[in-house]
Amino acid sequence: MEITQNILDKIKEYDKIMIHRHQSPDPDALGSQGGLALILKESFPEKEIYVIGGPVGGLDFLLTMDEVEDDMYQGALVITTDTANEPRISGKQYDLGDLLIKIDHHPDDEPYGDISWVNPKASSTSEMIYDFFEAHKDELVMPTEAAKLLYAGIIGDTGRFMYPATTSHTLWVASQLMTYPFDAASLNRTMDEVSEKIARLAGYVAENIEVDENGAAMVLLPQEVLDKFEIEDSETPPTIPIPGKIKGIKAWGIFVAQPEGFYRVRLRSKGPVINTIAKRHHGGGHPLASGANAKDLAEVKEIYQEIQQAVKEDN
Repeated sequence: MEITQNILDKIKEYDKIMIHRHQSPDPDALGSQGGLALILKESFPEKEIYVIGGPVGGLDFLLTMDEVEDDMYQGALVITTDTANEPRISGKQYDLGDLLIKIDHHPDDEPYGDISWVNPKASSTSEMIYDFFEAHKDELVMPTEAAKLLYAGIIGDTGRFMYPATTSHTLWVASQLMTYPFDAASLNRTMDEVSEKIARLAGYVAENIEVDENGAAMVLLPQEVLDKFEIEDSETPPTIPIPGKIKGIKAWGIFVAQPEGFYRVRLRSKGPVINTIAKRHHGGGHPLASGANAKDLAEVKEIYQEIQQAVKEDN
């Protein structure tokens, strides 16, 4: 593939490579970022390669970030993985390097970078990183820890192969990664585990779902509820799939209060397209899985009404 050859040529050209991902990372953000970094470290041991970004929350069992200074970006190649637009890049030094490469699987609604490889048909950016390796495996080396991270990214973004983005190619990539000697079953269990306080919050979410007659749903998590359960926003993602487990619910939003006063919005769907809603509210993402922001409860109500309309039109 010409684009992957172009990326590999640039990687060979630079002695220092800084790899970023999106804010509030999920397993695919960390899997693609860390998987790529480890492949490059093993393949080009003479190069300096760093992973950069903010807190990873409860996913530090997958990857932790390097500490870097601004002057380290001089003469460096910067790569972002799994990040659809520039405002979501974690680590604001990303624009201090010589060249910026974007590798992502979200719809390319907000292009950026000097080189951009975007494949919305891929289940995950981790799947794309494996494809990059596969295309150039005569020159690249896959260490076991990289295979583990890429597998984690794939099962994270496919919901363990349950979501529509899963393809036969996705399953083939996962099967190739499982030939490496990491414990896939143990990794799956670790990624599925939640703390006791998250389990209790999940109970609250299940009991407080508002659903209309067409199957549009929402859950509001105000600050007082987060305080009650001693929960921060970064710990709430395990609650996102809960409404979708209920028969009849077709699309939903979870609205999580932020200390600054606005609400982070997680949108999910079993069919109706919801990323158009996200784009209208300072967000974006995939047609069936997106994120947005609501400045206040009035905008929360507005977004829920848009979810209701999308579900109604899809019926």
